[in-house]
Amino acid sequence: MTDLDKTYTATARFGATSDTLDAEGNVTDLDIPFPSEDAIRTALLDFTGDLLQVPPMASALKREGVRLYDLHRRGITVEREARPITVHSLDLISLDLDEQSATFEISCSSGTYVRTLIGNLAASLGSGAYLTALRRTSVGHLTVNDAPAPEAFLPDTLYNHIILPLELVAYLPEVVVPLEVGRDLVCHGRRLERTGLEGSYRVMSGGELLAVYRDAGDRARAEVVLCAE
Repeated sequence: MTDLDKTYTATARFGATSDTLDAEGNVTDLDIPFPSEDAIRTALLDFTGDLLQVPPMASALKREGVRLYDLHRRGITVEREARPITVHSLDLISLDLDEQSATFEISCSSGTYVRTLIGNLAASLGSGAYLTALRRTSVGHLTVNDAPAPEAFLPDTLYNHIILPLELVAYLPEVVVPLEVGRDLVCHGRRLERTGLEGSYRVMSGGELLAVYRDAGDRARAEVVLCAE
């Protein structure tokens, strides 16, 4: 699930920078006028599509086994290689002139740092910005609109809210194996015949989710087995 596209709602204060690109860092005011709405909307086009993005120092990525945020806390900055990302859409939702802030809705590939995206957007406008709020609203086909409120999680009803594995991987292509023989092979994690499908797919039998497989070489191998023997 972590590799699926994601959507976010993000609010950023303009005219200032933060060494962590969010409100938890050391903030520096730039005394720069707030960019106009037209300028922001025009700049959005340059930050949509296939991009290269340098991850921030305040991130969980590792450098020689050490988290970047640990290095950042020690005042150490290291070179980071730019990584390919895709921003499917970047929309300006609202402006708050009193707070010098703007709210955006972002749809992007996994691995995209929204903090960096908005910081780069502001820099392109001759300003600076850091996030004051960030909310993930979807991961793949799972959206926050389907999520229960926190107060719904009570000890006696907690299990009613568990998302079943089949629902989680419903976006994957389906391959059905014979119940009599195929189920036994899959539940033991045995290799299967190639399907010719690209990427992961769910293996089903008799309506039951058995495993997630992927073609590898001349056979198909199990990525995760979910059925009992």
